[in-house]
Amino acid sequence: MDIFYISDTQVTLNPTTLNRAIDLIGDGENDTGDDAYRFMWIDITHDEVERDAEAWRDQVEKLTGIRIFDLHLKDICNRSHPSNFDATQDYELVIFQKLALNGESGESNSSPQEGHNAKKKMPAVLHRLQTQPVSFLLIGNALITVRANYSRTVETMRARLLNFKPKDNNNLSSKLPASPEDLMLRLLNAMVDQYLDLRQPLTNQLDRWQHALLDPRKPFNNWVALLDSRVELRKLEHLCEEQYDALQELRDHFIDTFDGSGNKQSRAKDLLLVRTNDVMEHINRVLNHTRRLEASLESSVQIHFAAVSHKTSEIMRILTVITALFMPLTLITGIFGMNFAKMPWINEDTGFKLVLGLMAFTVILFLIAMRLQGYLEGRGQRNE
Repeated sequence: MDIFYISDTQVTLNPTTLNRAIDLIGDGENDTGDDAYRFMWIDITHDEVERDAEAWRDQVEKLTGIRIFDLHLKDICNRSHPSNFDATQDYELVIFQKLALNGESGESNSSPQEGHNAKKKMPAVLHRLQTQPVSFLLIGNALITVRANYSRTVETMRARLLNFKPKDNNNLSSKLPASPEDLMLRLLNAMVDQYLDLRQPLTNQLDRWQHALLDPRKPFNNWVALLDSRVELRKLEHLCEEQYDALQELRDHFIDTFDGSGNKQSRAKDLLLVRTNDVMEHINRVLNHTRRLEASLESSVQIHFAAVSHKTSEIMRILTVITALFMPLTLITGIFGMNFAKMPWINEDTGFKLVLGLMAFTVILFLIAMRLQGYLEGRGQRNE
């Protein structure tokens, strides 16, 4: 468990000394004693919590004076919990499903369902949609994050805070987080941006599906992979909806409970709402893009079946023409195949040639009639 003390100008890491942390909270100053800290960030992994959940809860109670409820502790330890927001009189809990990238997806905490998904014949980009939960606890002047053993977003934020150097400008991006809520929203924004980065690879994969579906040179037979891809896109849509609902409840909670007395407090509330709206807007962009991909893929499948139906119709049209041409020829051969003693052209030397000429004339006559009716042209030529 790592504890970060964040002030206006510096960040101090005190990972192990719990008694010292309690003393700092009581004194209202950080480890160096140079500057009063604004809040603290307690970062811990799921494995550490699950190793002794009750002991960890006791540590949190010593640090913050607030005891986490049993149901919330169970939700934090649940690695398949969907995105959700819940609030009590003492603290707020946000559970957010983030992408498990690179080394994150290979951890031992993956569920059996995720292992089953890995065996599906899906494109590589869709295998990147594996997720894992990150729990955020807002307790007074403290933010607690419970995450996987490796989280690129959290590790990046940790390094950024520890390497922070004050700058003489008013750029908000160069300032330290002003509150636990501010830090949480920065982390959430970085996690959502990982989904935004998937938009182009997903679009490229959809283009490949479309070309494969509409390629006239070879039939499409990879239907299992296509179905699995549609299932994964539907999961991503549901995931984004859960994330959006959780952030919307968090935003409503900020509006209902934030103390807006004073210009400084009002400005802090406005900044939090702006950051929350920005995260929600990013989630909405991912959600809309996913829905567009689903609609485009569905349209491609419909176009594929329409093209197959058109090709079948053209084949049947050609077979119908051939059948119509041979019907009079079959009639002529049937007539001259009758076993009558006297028939025209039977005993003549030119009889066979005359019958062949009659058959050729009949075929030419039928071809002319069909051409005039437009039966020999393609559908596009007939429409012109």
